[in-house]
Amino acid sequence: MQPIDLVFWDWNGTLLDDVNYSLGCLNGLLAQYGYPQRYSLEAYREIFGFPIEEYYRRVGFDFHRDPYPVLAQSYMDRYNAGVEECAPTATAASTLEALRSLGKRQVILSASRRDYLIEQASQRGLKGYFSELLGLSDIYGVSKIQLGLDFLAESGVDPARCLMIGDTDHDAQVATALGAKCVLFTGGHQSRQRLESVCDTVIDRLDQLPDLLG
Repeated sequence: MQPIDLVFWDWNGTLLDDVNYSLGCLNGLLAQYGYPQRYSLEAYREIFGFPIEEYYRRVGFDFHRDPYPVLAQSYMDRYNAGVEECAPTATAASTLEALRSLGKRQVILSASRRDYLIEQASQRGLKGYFSELLGLSDIYGVSKIQLGLDFLAESGVDPARCLMIGDTDHDAQVATALGAKCVLFTGGHQSRQRLESVCDTVIDRLDQLPDLLG
């Protein structure tokens, strides 16, 4: 891999271990609005994706009956009520420290709302590892590509010396759009098969990353 100066980190499912919690929130939302279907972790990892609105369609929500903005707000209310119980992903802190020791600049690039992102990273003692925390201005989880492009344009960082690490095919799309390298992590919101279909480098543990970049 070409030398990397800057690492873009996804948050949910990559640095924050919230997959099982998110699945519980989804099944709770389905129950709240009277839908009979429930999803296993395996099934969830095959349907989750971005934009979130399209993922909700795949789940089976009827937007004529329950408008997407209403569902999105209900989900976030449910998610935020207990997300403080979600821990960082195993080896997240040690991996961030190892990359800092290697002189890598680190930035969170997330489709989460930015104020939620800052609060969650701060609560887990991880905020100080990042020079920037880039998040969306709303809860609708459309895409983080423009955030990354704007950051690169303002910072002057060479995209070819950047790496995007995440847990979904959207992170691979982001990397392509930015002109960055990509590594995907299997411990998050999508299955290994889906990740391997879009990215050549797939890891099972975050602490494999420093050896790839050292």
